[in-house]
Amino acid sequence: MKIQGRMFIWLAVFILAMAIVYGVWSKEPVGTTALFLSFGLSIMIGYYLAFTARRVDTGAQDNKEADVADDAGDLGFFSPHSWQPLSLALGGALAFLGVVFGWWLLYFSLPVIMVGLFGWVFEYYRGENQNQ
Repeated sequence: MKIQGRMFIWLAVFILAMAIVYGVWSKEPVGTTALFLSFGLSIMIGYYLAFTARRVDTGAQDNKEADVADDAGDLGFFSPHSWQPLSLALGGALAFLGVVFGWWLLYFSLPVIMVGLFGWVFEYYRGENQNQ
């Protein structure tokens, strides 16, 4: 993670320099704003990766002598099945259809989105997956 953090921080420094040069040279506010926002996003990701790299053990990607097999093993817990993304997708589709056909459709999409969101957040608090 240390390498990735440094890469994003250096990318942020480059984007900041380009944003300043672009802003002074072109005097165009939209592109300059987009470049400054890109700088902000890059610095946030770089800081997060650098901060996290100090707290966790060194991974195989930080060792120059590492093999591919050194990075094998568990990567974390991933949900094996869930119906909640389907309800969120249906609610999101209804919400975007509300923009097309009329804002009244948003009143029907909001409960579907909320059910999907609460179901996804509290998926492992009840039912058969409670102990995972």
